[in-house]
Amino acid sequence: MVKRQFPKPRDLAPLMKFKTPTLNAKKRRLDEALTIEDLRRIAKRRTPTAPFDYTDGSAEAELSLRRARQAFRDIEFHPSILRDVSTVDTSSTVLGGPTALPFGIAPTGFTRMMQTEGEIAGAGAAGAAGIPFSLSTMGTTSIEDVAAANPTGRNWFQLYMWKDRDRSMALVDRAAAAGFDTLLVTVDVPVAGARLRDTRNGMTIPPTLTPRTVIDALPRPAWWINFLTTEPLAFASIDRWSGTVAELLDTMFDPTVTYDDLEWIKAQWPGKLVVKGVQNLDDAKRLAALGVDGIILSNHGGRQLDRAPIPFHLLPEVVREVGNDTEVHLDTGIMSGADIVAAVALGAKFTLIGRAYLYGLMAGGREGVDRAIEILSTEIRRTMRLLGVTSLDELTPAHVTQLERLVPRPRV
Repeated sequence: MVKRQFPKPRDLAPLMKFKTPTLNAKKRRLDEALTIEDLRRIAKRRTPTAPFDYTDGSAEAELSLRRARQAFRDIEFHPSILRDVSTVDTSSTVLGGPTALPFGIAPTGFTRMMQTEGEIAGAGAAGAAGIPFSLSTMGTTSIEDVAAANPTGRNWFQLYMWKDRDRSMALVDRAAAAGFDTLLVTVDVPVAGARLRDTRNGMTIPPTLTPRTVIDALPRPAWWINFLTTEPLAFASIDRWSGTVAELLDTMFDPTVTYDDLEWIKAQWPGKLVVKGVQNLDDAKRLAALGVDGIILSNHGGRQLDRAPIPFHLLPEVVREVGNDTEVHLDTGIMSGADIVAAVALGAKFTLIGRAYLYGLMAGGREGVDRAIEILSTEIRRTMRLLGVTSLDELTPAHVTQLERLVPRPRV
C-alpha cells in the first residue's frame, strides 16, 4: 500500500517555476520551430498561396522533388562508439575559400516576393554564419546591394545565359567588380518546366490583386502590408515583367546554349566557375575535362524535368569518377542537417539549400533565415557526434548506406 500525504508548500516551491513568457511574437514562433519542416508550416500560415506555392512546388506531378527528399530519408547511418566528440569542427575550404558549415544558400529567383527582406536577409544571415550566399540572375536585389549586405562574406553569382549575350556578360562583369568570387552557371533551363501550381494560382510577377488574391490575403495581412508599403517588386538584373514565370523564362533563356558557350564564359570569368544542373555521369566527366572548378548535381529542385535523376543517388558514382579533378556539390531535397552529413559522407564537398532558406525567410525575415541556419547547424553537429566523428574529413561512405526503393529494371 502506497502511503500518501498532503504536499507541503516548501516541497512544491521547487516545482512551481514558471517560464517567463516571450512577448515578441516573431521570436516566440521561431524559437518553437525545431526543424525546417516546422519553419515550412509557419511560412505556409503567413504567406499568400501563390508565392508560397512558387517556393514549395515543383514541376508537373512533383515526383522529382518527392523522390529526392525520400532518397535522404532512405539512408542508414553507421555510427562508431567510444569516440571523444566533445568538440566538432564543421568548417572546410570550398572553391578556394573558407566556409564555417558544409552548406551555403542557393540562388533563388523572385525572393522579395516571398518576404520583403528578400536577398538582403539571406546575404546578411549567410555572412553572419560564415557561409556563402548565392544571388540569382532572377534575384530581386542588385548585385551591388548584396555585396553591401555581405561585405566581408563570400558572395556567388548564378548566371542564366540569355539570348542577349551582351546583357548576360554585363551582369558577370558587375559581379566581378563587386567582389563575387564564384560564378554558378545554371544549365538545366533551356525552357521553363511545367510548374502547375503557379499556373493554377494565376501566379504573375509581380503578384496582382484580384478578388481571389484579396480573399487569400485576409488571414495574412502582415505579408500584404509589407508588400504594399515597401519598394515595388522588380528584378535587379532585368527590366520589369508583368507576365507569368513560365512566359518570362521562355522569353529570356536561350535553348541553343552549348559547351562552346560555357568555354566562352570560362575564358572571361576571373574567379571560380561552377556548373549547376548536372544530372548524369557523362556530362560530369566532360565538364571535369573542360576544367571547371566544380559541378553541382541538381535537378533544379524538381522544378524543371519531372522524373529527373535523383542527385543524391548520382553522388557516389560521380564522386568516384571525377571527384579528384573537380569539386562535386549537391542540392535538391535537403531538409535537415542529417541530409547534409549524409551527402558529405558520400563525397559531396559542399551542399546548397534553397527551399529550407526560403521557409525561414517567409517564417520570419532575417531572423527566420538565421533560425534555419541555426537548425541545420545544430542538426549537423549532433549527427556528427552521434556518428563518432569530429570533422567533416572524417566522414566517409562507410558511415552511410543508401537504401533502394526505386530499382531500375534491366534494359532490353
